[in-house]
Amino acid sequence: MPGPFEEYDEDAGLVAKDAAGDNAAALSVSEISAALKRVVEDRFGFVRIRGELSGVKRAASGHLYLSLKDENARIDGVMWRGNAQRLGFQPEDGVEVIVTGKLTTYPGRSNYQVVIDRMEIAGEGALLALLAKTKARLEAEGLFDPARKRRLPFLPRVIGVVTSPTGAVIRDILHRLADRFPVHVLVWPVLVQGQGAAEQVAAAVRGFGALPSDGPTPRPDLVIVARGGGSIEDLWCFNEEVVVRAVADCPIPIISAVGHETDTTLIDFASDLRAPTPTAAAEIAVPVREDLAQQLAELALRKRRAVNRPLQLGRERLQARAERLPRPQALFSPHAQRLDQAAERLRRGLVDRTHLARGNYERVGGRLSLPLLSARLDRAQERLAGLARLHASLNPDAVLQRGYVRVTGAGGATLTSLAAAANEASLLLHFRDGELKVVPGDTPPAPSRARSAPKATPPEQGKLL
Repeated sequence: MPGPFEEYDEDAGLVAKDAAGDNAAALSVSEISAALKRVVEDRFGFVRIRGELSGVKRAASGHLYLSLKDENARIDGVMWRGNAQRLGFQPEDGVEVIVTGKLTTYPGRSNYQVVIDRMEIAGEGALLALLAKTKARLEAEGLFDPARKRRLPFLPRVIGVVTSPTGAVIRDILHRLADRFPVHVLVWPVLVQGQGAAEQVAAAVRGFGALPSDGPTPRPDLVIVARGGGSIEDLWCFNEEVVVRAVADCPIPIISAVGHETDTTLIDFASDLRAPTPTAAAEIAVPVREDLAQQLAELALRKRRAVNRPLQLGRERLQARAERLPRPQALFSPHAQRLDQAAERLRRGLVDRTHLARGNYERVGGRLSLPLLSARLDRAQERLAGLARLHASLNPDAVLQRGYVRVTGAGGATLTSLAAAANEASLLLHFRDGELKVVPGDTPPAPSRARSAPKATPPEQGKLL
């Protein structure tokens, strides 16, 4: 508010008034924002800006939002999805780039931004800085760990090659494989430079790894990713993260053969083996067939020598020992002489024994006569008849014909007393015309104290002879 001594401006008031002759009409915010947008877009319809990327963010829609900055200023930028998909590298914070597009304003926030149509890395130095940054990040994840690397197969049956189908690289690889050891080769054609090359190479590597082992297309035992030499920009697709991750995740051993011997890309660190050139990759992949055949021949020769060597040594030792042995005639002569002497003694002994037996026979035969032999034979027959009569009289079953019974126990022994019969579980009664099995009853009564009748004395049996 003015002080007590200040004068009021007659033109000032609470309500805005148009002054006479004033042609500057009041503009709305939208009108001034639109006017600024037209001025900016007309004046800066095509610009190239160099700066460092900051706050890079890819929205779900595919649009890319970022800021460009230097040491004194900052400007926002946006790259629509169609252009963002055609980028030849992965934008990251800290990368110095040159963008091409136009300036425009964003009335909703009263600021301006650059709509980017094209983005390039600002020189080879910035490209190398991006490469080093990407390498450090992937290495920290363990994608380049030597422990992940696998041993290559000694003799792969099928080799997959990821490369351009029209370049000299595939011809060199096929020619070298044919010279060394012809194998089945599957070529997955891809772009090896420019827009979309990284995605094609990554898709090819993953495609080989996804082939089933028993499918119609044979699954490679080894994969070669190859490209000829070129600048760092030409080889850049092999530094892309999507390619490096595909190589690191591939279940099949991979040889990277990108560029010349001095060229290095990030897939060289992720692959199982790096070859200096595509031709060298073919030489590493398979051995030389002629060398293998020669080695097999040498091994076969060594095997035959190893088998024959013991036989040869044994033959030599046997020959040496045989030479030290005495002659057979010297060994057997004493024994032959003793054999002759024993044969002569045996012959004389047999002759003497024959003469002695003949003499004994003549002496005994003179005392023998037919009546004497007959008398001796009669006495022997009489003795044999007496033994037969004795056997018949002593047979316990002979009395069964007269009504007697013979009692035997379970063991077959003849029982002659009541006590012995009572101890048996069963008894067998032998009759004249058969046998009867019985079981003893109650306990037998005690034997009577009455004097038993004296046993009859059997009549004296006369002599049989």
